[in-house]
Amino acid sequence: MDNINSLGTTFGDSQAFKRDSIKTVMLASMIGTAIEFFDFYAYGTAAAAYFPKVFFPEVTPAIATILSLLTFGIAFIARPMGSFVFGHFGDRIGRKQTLIVSLMLMGTSTVLIGILPSYATLGLISVILLCTCRFIQGIGIGGEWSGAALVATENAPASKRALYGSFPELGAPLGFFLSNGLFFLLESFLTSTQMLNFGWRIPFLASSILVFVGFWVRKQMQETPLFRLAQKKTRSPSRL
Repeated sequence: MDNINSLGTTFGDSQAFKRDSIKTVMLASMIGTAIEFFDFYAYGTAAAAYFPKVFFPEVTPAIATILSLLTFGIAFIARPMGSFVFGHFGDRIGRKQTLIVSLMLMGTSTVLIGILPSYATLGLISVILLCTCRFIQGIGIGGEWSGAALVATENAPASKRALYGSFPELGAPLGFFLSNGLFFLLESFLTSTQMLNFGWRIPFLASSILVFVGFWVRKQMQETPLFRLAQKKTRSPSRL
């Protein structure tokens, strides 16, 4: 018997620490990282190939590319902040709720990038909005990765924690193939002008499908056994 069940029995309610099925845990932890890497590769591709002309048309191509890639790096500044914030609230309100919030934050900002007006429409404001969306996206991503790892490992039997801990990693190649595969198909069927006008937006809008699936999966899951155990231990009369 692993340590979670034995601790649950100590409090006389081992059924309260029943785990989600391995299928639910795999999907719940994997879908977020799949979206994370889908967004990562989609933004990277767009920042290198399309954003210099869409958001930085007033400068030389070389400077436009540098500025575009700088917006890509904004998320790396925000990610540690997201990890800290969501880690803090994950210990207070639970892994499930923080994972849902980080998923929605990440997905909403990605979709908003897909509908942002270009520099030709809003001027500098469009660049500011792009940077803001990218920063918010980074905060969501920071909370997503650590939360997904917790959900996987805290639902794992003691003898399978390494196996369960690998589930979030499965989302990385999935996001890679989905994002780059979609760009490949779009660039195969659309002209360069069409890609510049609207084609680059499609992957960002398409991420809403993954977000919807991830939201549904995570709404079905329950809190991790270790978090429920910590809550029960805190509320136990012996701790008062």
